[in-house]
Amino acid sequence: MALDFSGQNLRGRNFKGRQDLAGANFSYADIRGANFTNANLTGANFNHTKAGLQRRWVIFLVLVSWLLSGLSGFLWVLNAYLVYLIFNSRLESYIVGWAALIVLIVFFFLIIRQGVARARAGAVAIAVIGPFAFTVAGVFAIAGAGSVAIAYGVTVAYGVAGAFAVAGAGAFAVAGTVAGAIAGAGVGVVAGGFAITHGSAFTGAIAVAETLLSIYISSQAMKGDEKYSLVRNIAIAFAATGGTSFRGANLTNTDFTQATLKSTDFRKSILICTCWHQAKMLDRVRPGLTYLQNSQVRQLLVTGQGQDKNFDRENLRGINLKEANLADASFIGADLSEANFQDANLSRAKLKQTQLDGTDLTGATLTGAYIEDWGITNTTKLHGVRCEYVFMRLPTKEDPDPLRKPDNKQEVFADGDFANFIKPISDTLDLYHNQGVDPRAIAIAFKNLAENHPEAELEIVAMEKRGDDKILLRAKTAALSDKSQLSAEYFDDYNQLKALSQSQQLLLVEKDKRIISLENMVDTALKQPKFYTQGDTNMSDISGINIQGSSNVSGIAGNSSIANLGTISGNVSIALNQLPDATDADKPGIKELLSQLQDAIVQSTYLSEEDKTEALEQVKTLAEVGNNPQEPTKQKTAKTAITMLKGIFTGLPAVASLVETTNKLLPAIAKLFSLA
Repeated sequence: MALDFSGQNLRGRNFKGRQDLAGANFSYADIRGANFTNANLTGANFNHTKAGLQRRWVIFLVLVSWLLSGLSGFLWVLNAYLVYLIFNSRLESYIVGWAALIVLIVFFFLIIRQGVARARAGAVAIAVIGPFAFTVAGVFAIAGAGSVAIAYGVTVAYGVAGAFAVAGAGAFAVAGTVAGAIAGAGVGVVAGGFAITHGSAFTGAIAVAETLLSIYISSQAMKGDEKYSLVRNIAIAFAATGGTSFRGANLTNTDFTQATLKSTDFRKSILICTCWHQAKMLDRVRPGLTYLQNSQVRQLLVTGQGQDKNFDRENLRGINLKEANLADASFIGADLSEANFQDANLSRAKLKQTQLDGTDLTGATLTGAYIEDWGITNTTKLHGVRCEYVFMRLPTKEDPDPLRKPDNKQEVFADGDFANFIKPISDTLDLYHNQGVDPRAIAIAFKNLAENHPEAELEIVAMEKRGDDKILLRAKTAALSDKSQLSAEYFDDYNQLKALSQSQQLLLVEKDKRIISLENMVDTALKQPKFYTQGDTNMSDISGINIQGSSNVSGIAGNSSIANLGTISGNVSIALNQLPDATDADKPGIKELLSQLQDAIVQSTYLSEEDKTEALEQVKTLAEVGNNPQEPTKQKTAKTAITMLKGIFTGLPAVASLVETTNKLLPAIAKLFSLA
């Protein structure tokens, strides 16, 4: 039975390493300062909890911040003194003063325009490293030591070494200020007053300017300005010291709905399907390398609103975006594996090359999504997906609706049709090759993979040419095969084989007909303009593929110029009219069967115009050899045409009427040619 800590005071409690907290209820509990390091909190409930710092840690951090401010104030005084040397009558002092002032002005300019890190780099570039402080002003008040009513500044002494070695000529500082509750003044003002009292109004103005700069930097850092991320990260790291720790904890399916999470440590946590809906102060946590480090992602997790946002190439593995609005969002190249998108709105989302292994898309809306080369697998959950149509390519100005499916723009997927349409693609191992495709290396590497993993039951189902010199090899695998491992092993082998000379590759082939056949298939596909496919092709019988002869090759890959569909259909009808009618009305002959097949192809809404044209070409070939179906050469041609038709129909959804029709007609046609 799950433990119940709801509503309890758990401040400072130690749960480190506990493995009995799965499903525990911590709702409305006070967990400030609690330690959950490496604990198993799978499915735990933390909604409305209050995490962060205990009061004694807040006081400690306030004192530390004042100490750092005092150190920064000392550096201000030193800066003011160096600049004051301008008014000294000695030449060397005069030079030192002006050098300090110029460097200080340049540094101020860099830090405002380009940020703390770049300003530091610019200072080093001019070979003058002086004492300065980069400001974390107001940070503790906002990020952790938040009980202090008025924001105050903290500065950290940085880069002091080298200043005195250059005789003070390179001294520069970033001012810090403490606008505390005590007397309304802090170290920055004290430094400014010192400069005015012991020097001049000019040097006092510099100290005041430094103070104002500190305030500016601190406010921008806490607003999330990337230029001052260094300041922010250091501040949050300090503020999280002594706060609630989930470091290394398993937070799979854990619920933080409306929890207050400032000054909380999530470094190295497992955050799979963790719920952050309406969580408070999620921007003040210590995220480590988790997806929480991205400010845009944090905002999405809290609000559920990601419409028209760009998340390209982000690692969002395991993210929980249940019911999120992601219409028009872009996830190109992003890793969304094991993520939760239940009932999410992904209308018109760009999902090109998006990894979706184990992703839950149950009930999601995908109407108008762009799914070019998306990485769904047999573990991707597509139950109840709502989708009227999708696009198989990204849009361009010339083609805003590229490769729409269904092809007929007046038609949409019925309920459940999309999952059936896309499912055959999800059960394949996709091996994409670019940058100098080597057909022989592909053939050898695939043969090796099949022999090393017989349990994977590898079976080539399609090849697709992409561009001038790219090809996608698609292979069916056993249901439980690890496609990631198979792909990695294949490409390791393939890249090594590519590096070999042709003579070295030939030694590996050793007249293996299976390798030669596959090599010829790849080579032929690369030379053809469109799509090359072959069904039921496994490595144990790959030599049985008949691709010899120009007529067969064109039948597999398609002609370079696709004739008008109506013209082709008319030519099919002419060829069919040359065949004799069936003598028995109850037993349709070749003419009748091919006529039914012609009608089914023309009326199909799942085939593109090009696929219809190619299919009709094969029907025409069968009609042309139908006068003498028992002649061996014509049987061979018929076998090739039937194989090509099967390849064209591969991947159609099971509910398509064409699938049902061809499942009946093709075996009957093959039987008349004595092929069955």
